[in-house]
Amino acid sequence: MYRERDFDLHHEPPINEQALIQDLGLNMLFEAMAADDKFLAEVAKKAVLSSETNPETILYRQNILQDSLQNSAVVKSIYDIAVEAVEGEKRNSWLFSWKHPGLILSRSIQVLQMFTGELKRLKRIAEQHAGEFASKGWSRLFEMLKSEFNDEYLAALEKCLNELKGRDGLLVSAELKEGNKGVNYIPRKPNEATSTWRSRLFGPKGQSYTYQVHPRDESGNNALAELRDRGINRVANSLAQSVDHILGFFCSLRAEVAFYIGCTNLRERLVQKDAPTCWPSVLAASQRQHVFTGLFDVCLALSLERSVVGNEADAGRKELVIITGANQGGKSTFLRSIGLAQLMMQCGMFVPARAFCANVCESLFTHFRREEDVAMKSGKLDEELARMSEIVSQLRPNAMILFNESFAATNEREGSEIARQIVRALLESHIKVFFVTHLYEFAHGFYEIGKEHALFLRAERRPDGGRSFRLTEGEPEQTSYGKDLYEKIFNSDQADTA
Repeated sequence: MYRERDFDLHHEPPINEQALIQDLGLNMLFEAMAADDKFLAEVAKKAVLSSETNPETILYRQNILQDSLQNSAVVKSIYDIAVEAVEGEKRNSWLFSWKHPGLILSRSIQVLQMFTGELKRLKRIAEQHAGEFASKGWSRLFEMLKSEFNDEYLAALEKCLNELKGRDGLLVSAELKEGNKGVNYIPRKPNEATSTWRSRLFGPKGQSYTYQVHPRDESGNNALAELRDRGINRVANSLAQSVDHILGFFCSLRAEVAFYIGCTNLRERLVQKDAPTCWPSVLAASQRQHVFTGLFDVCLALSLERSVVGNEADAGRKELVIITGANQGGKSTFLRSIGLAQLMMQCGMFVPARAFCANVCESLFTHFRREEDVAMKSGKLDEELARMSEIVSQLRPNAMILFNESFAATNEREGSEIARQIVRALLESHIKVFFVTHLYEFAHGFYEIGKEHALFLRAERRPDGGRSFRLTEGEPEQTSYGKDLYEKIFNSDQADTA
């Protein structure tokens, strides 16, 4: 996910997390990426909502994802190995509830032997498939697996673990202090058996002293076990730290590969629906660009059996985009498609469009109309202004905010004036604004003075009153054609009654 650091799965989410999820319908996206895997859903949520603002990092992830899509079976195998390693460690974790050196050592040996087997599997994948990947991220991982977990290292690790099992006894040295008190218990590596059997039988014997504890001597055996525990305490702690270190590697591998698995799951769903995707061109936050063709709401596409309508627009060098037009003409859907595409682009994903080019934003905010709350202690306009105040307190230059029917809870004149003052202040602070509205005075006022720095889109209405769900560039109109909906609803009711 990053060149020089790991992806932090436990970092704090953005303050406006719930608003983004609700307004953009992100749960549908997360479910498609998860494919019924709760961990994949968690990673998808963290990654999508943690927008990256460095174009180089975004392109770095794009390259890794392109490799992942082309070699999905290999990437799935790597993910499965990481999952098996993490879950295997959990199955032995109950032994850590006992703070006994012997149990800690035994548990650590079991887990490290299991880890060794999984590392061997990863290394084989790296040796067999490294040449099929071109991205720097995957190449770096495969080189690390081949160099740091080479055959000599893994063989030495297995030998060391077998010795620590202590099947031939445990050799421990100690020092005697005052009162013959033993201190500095240190386990020692047994001497290599280099002599022949003849020399061991008939050769000179070194001086040694042996004391055997009777099997029924409970006190003696307890004392011997205590001496053994003192001897292995350091080794047990060192092995436990080794377990944590390698477990950290597998946890990190699982989390980072999970993001690309989730993207693969989403891509497969979209391919089944013949929905186009593209690799977006990413520009710096200071560059104002928003050019796209065939852009659609990916969450809507996932929920429908039929294909959805895409839109195109050129908002190059524009700070403001105002969307007006017919009711139920696709304005809110278009606004969601803008937000979804921005989040997907900034986490390194493909974008639901035939072509897409945009600058990154430092942060993304939404101010959508909310349903009436019967328990609300103040008016609806007060609630909208309070949410706007919270957003303003978090805004920074080069952020982006999406408004959907905001400030329409009052009359036309007052709502237009509130919207005009807020938008002007945002533009002066270098905030990019997309605004869906029925406030004609507000929209037309900007049209008269801001054609060069703003783009004005209208939801199409066919001559027969039908909706094409396409947006075209044009001057704001005074009507939203609400009469079309009235005719459709009541005429159909009368027809049904007849």
